[in-house]
Amino acid sequence: MSLTRRGLLAAGTGAAALLVAPQLRAQSSWPDQTITLVIPFAPGGPTDAVGRLIAEVMARDLGVNMVVQNVGGAGGTTGTNRVAQARPDGYTILLHNIGMATAPTLYRRLPYDPLTAFEYIGLVTATPMVWMARPDFPGETFADMLRFVRERRDRVNLANAGLGSASQLCGTLFQAQLGVGATTISYTGSGPIYPEIIAGRIDIYCDQTTSAIPFIQARSVKAMAVTTAEPLPQVPGVPTATGAGLQGFEIAVWHGVYAPRGTPAPVVARLNQALRVALRDPRVVQRLNELGSPPEPESRQTPEAHRAHVAAEIAKWRPILQAAGQFAD
Repeated sequence: MSLTRRGLLAAGTGAAALLVAPQLRAQSSWPDQTITLVIPFAPGGPTDAVGRLIAEVMARDLGVNMVVQNVGGAGGTTGTNRVAQARPDGYTILLHNIGMATAPTLYRRLPYDPLTAFEYIGLVTATPMVWMARPDFPGETFADMLRFVRERRDRVNLANAGLGSASQLCGTLFQAQLGVGATTISYTGSGPIYPEIIAGRIDIYCDQTTSAIPFIQARSVKAMAVTTAEPLPQVPGVPTATGAGLQGFEIAVWHGVYAPRGTPAPVVARLNQALRVALRDPRVVQRLNELGSPPEPESRQTPEAHRAHVAAEIAKWRPILQAAGQFAD
């Protein structure tokens, strides 16, 4: 090999090293600034509650601040798309729920692909839901609620937290199973709904236990049924929807953490480690259990298990939602 060729190769190798070295240094020093955890729903909702619980412990483990940013709108797709378009450096991450799997069917022009636009960090928790009624609802049981809806039909005000939200999914399946069409009122998240149902402007609502339990315990709303196979000890005396008249009506709302596609593998691994630390933290575990939403098993906290679960959930819900016929542009 000529001296000239050897010199060019050496120069090329040196240039490549200069390009790679800053990236390696950046990854090895990550994180060294505040991380933003985007919640794609309004403050005060169930995903917000889960996010704020884990953010505190993740930040402590990572040694930096973690700011929770609520970016509501379009059933969670606005905030989710913001993260999909963010710089893939690990400083902007997302906590989303089952809506990540229902959005591809519900939205004809979804601006991101859940399976390709993100790096998967891990599943967090699976949350049951509970049917509630306004405090002055004319009945005390889930059977009373079913009868009320069948008789009044479109004169019943049913709330949800936006198209693609878990509450919209619950309400859609409920109406399909009863064969009725209530008047559905959509909000930008779960938080704004509670003042409306407490004031009596909303008749019924299905929400995750992480948000609902404090209002149930305060007797601000009437708990009518849970969407689990067995009754929940956190809401004693409340029957399952299946046992009280809706056969097979079981829904669990899972949550997962995501980063933009292209986030370096070492950063994804470090975020996963911090998430696992949070889900082992005694205070976090206790609080999630109190809210009826225990952490996912460790085997489901991996990026691989998370990605496989989302793919399976997309396939599961697509025919159900297509049959319901509720879509948005």
